Amino acid sequence: MLKFNAAAALLAAGLLAATTAPSFAADAKGDWERPNGASKIRISSCGGALCGKLIWLRDPRKDTENPDASKRSRPLLGVQIVQSMKPTGTDGQWKGKVYNAEDGKTYTGFIKLTSANKLKLEGCVMGGLICKGETWSRVK
Repeated sequence: MLKFNAAAALLAAGLLAATTAPSFAADAKGDWERPNGASKIRISSCGGALCGKLIWLRDPRKDTENPDASKRSRPLLGVQIVQSMKPTGTDGQWKGKVYNAEDGKTYTGFIKLTSANKLKLEGCVMGGLICKGETWSRVK
């Protein structure tokens, strides 16, 4: 009887831990702010992936650095900068593309939910050998 009670207690503790463990994967959707406060990005579903578009800019401007000359006069507000992010197999991490309006280039990108209110974004070159990133904060 004692073995059964111990096993039942362990099973119950395991189930409780599994139901209370944080799962950030579904929480990446929402509004995020860059650390410098200059812009806000909305992450949402796009097909089977996650995408993010600029929803607010402190200083609205045009997409002047875009390599496509026909897009240089468009406002940056509404431009999708996080593109086709798909799960990597690592909990809370996605891989896709990131458009950097500051230099007009699109990079291989990663987003990783590091907590319920922090999202790390990285843009990489050379097959992911060199990456640069920043951590965004959830807008409440």
